[in-house]
Amino acid sequence: MTQYHSKPVDEAGIVDWSKEEDRIWHDLVVRQLDKVNDKACQAYLDGLDTLNLSIDRVPQLPEINAVLQRETGWSVEPVPALINFDRFFDLLANKKFPVATFLRSREEFDYLQEPDFFHEVFGHCAMLTHPDFASFTHKYGQLGQKASSKERAYLARLYWFTVEFGLVKEKGQTKIYGGGILSSPGETIYALGNPEQLHQPFNVENVLRTPYRIDIMQPTYFELGDIKELYQLSQMDLMAQVHNAMELGLFTPLFERKEVTHAG
Repeated sequence: MTQYHSKPVDEAGIVDWSKEEDRIWHDLVVRQLDKVNDKACQAYLDGLDTLNLSIDRVPQLPEINAVLQRETGWSVEPVPALINFDRFFDLLANKKFPVATFLRSREEFDYLQEPDFFHEVFGHCAMLTHPDFASFTHKYGQLGQKASSKERAYLARLYWFTVEFGLVKEKGQTKIYGGGILSSPGETIYALGNPEQLHQPFNVENVLRTPYRIDIMQPTYFELGDIKELYQLSQMDLMAQVHNAMELGLFTPLFERKEVTHAG
């Protein structure tokens, strides 16, 4: 469950953001721009320029949609703070990226587990202006629509290690394209801090078999050789890869299991 609730969206797609939320947005963007300028991949930086997000106020959905529709035919769709997997995959399959219309509080300025408006818009929307990323995300949604719950669990790892926490080689340097990293100042630095230990060349089978946790810095990241590989992925028989990974099973986690306490 989440303590956050999405704000209402009027018929024109406008959210009534408060002055304090405008200030939080400004502070989040300014802080993160300083981190990503030399660490994000060129596709992301170009996408940010194309979006031309306002800094002094929270951007409005129609402003973002005008750019995404023009560039790749995508749009953002306002959703509650949490949605189920059926809704998530259905949106992606229809080139709609779910965006919860709430911003984190000052108390959770550095980190929160729920994907807020800053994470979705600043972290992901820039990449949605790139055709290869947009094609991959669309195909992912189509696969997830038809997948069983167990197949979806494996597909989730593909999304996690690309859209959320993906790295890419660019002119001999490792850069970031995953929105989960690019919206987190701590992980932006951490992800590029120890490549010998943390980075693996991207391999679909290994990705599908690698466990992850959402509440820690990632023990490993997968690195594409080129952002064009996302389009190539979208043309593969990914469900055959999923079934192969299901037969082989998961790798041993590189993290401690999260303790679960039971009442009574």
